[in-house]
Amino acid sequence: MKVLIVGLGSIAQKHIQSLRKILPLVELYAWRSSADASIVSGITNVHQLSDVNALGIDFAIISNPTSLHQQSIEALIPYQIPLFIEKPVFDHLNAGETIKAIQEHQIPTYVACNLRFLGCIRFVKDYIQGKHVNEVNSYCGSYLPDWRPGQDFRKVYSANKEMGGGVHIDLIHEIDYLYWLFGAPEHVTATRTNQSSLAISAIDYANYLLLYPQFCANVVLNYYRRDAKRTLEIVLADGTLFVNLLQNSVHYQGEVIYQSNDTIVNTYDDQMRFFMEQILQNKETFNPIEEAFEILTLCIAND
Repeated sequence: MKVLIVGLGSIAQKHIQSLRKILPLVELYAWRSSADASIVSGITNVHQLSDVNALGIDFAIISNPTSLHQQSIEALIPYQIPLFIEKPVFDHLNAGETIKAIQEHQIPTYVACNLRFLGCIRFVKDYIQGKHVNEVNSYCGSYLPDWRPGQDFRKVYSANKEMGGGVHIDLIHEIDYLYWLFGAPEHVTATRTNQSSLAISAIDYANYLLLYPQFCANVVLNYYRRDAKRTLEIVLADGTLFVNLLQNSVHYQGEVIYQSNDTIVNTYDDQMRFFMEQILQNKETFNPIEEAFEILTLCIAND
């Protein structure tokens, strides 16, 4: 299998590791904009997209800064190869024509949503079927300067609004898995600020209230919490589910009902395997660009 990668940053390295684990003989190519771009061991640089057809590329991974996603996707559409797009799909909502072109060319797309592959979330999706939900609380807080050791956090895209950064779309996972668990809400109210001690241009705090027919879901996201916390609480009619995503566990009324030693890191392998087997081979549709765009709309509407 031959894979083209657009953007070789930290998230791309995770996808590369997964590919090499699943397919040790995978051939990797990187589309580089500069003729002087560095050479990465085991990856062949490609400077002209016109080489894509001749190389026989099977699919492309879009993992460059979010602000460049639309440009990269539009450049690849004529080649009609499947697209694995890192989240968030875009950093704006002016992408209708791009999505229409993808549909017209019938290009398979998948937008990364690896938390849907985390065991505790998958367990909860099955567990709540047929149960009455009264309230949902989702929380994700961590310390941005610790995300990429050795790098100045102020220079990475996450911290910079102009590069498509911001906790509200960087941590789109929480809205994504709620959408997967409960569907689209009827209404969303959001508060977004960047008033913390991080002093960055991108939004570093977001609070959402998602209104569903029978309950409300509250979502809190931030970049500045030093003691990382990632949890989901679902208040049912007969008890409360508490999900610790960092420990991959589920408690119900204080008792452990699910526990796994797998971590969020494992979801990258599961996600890539699913993409290659179910989306590429079996033609399954799972979080295509249209669905990911709906979720993005929930995150940045009225921003």
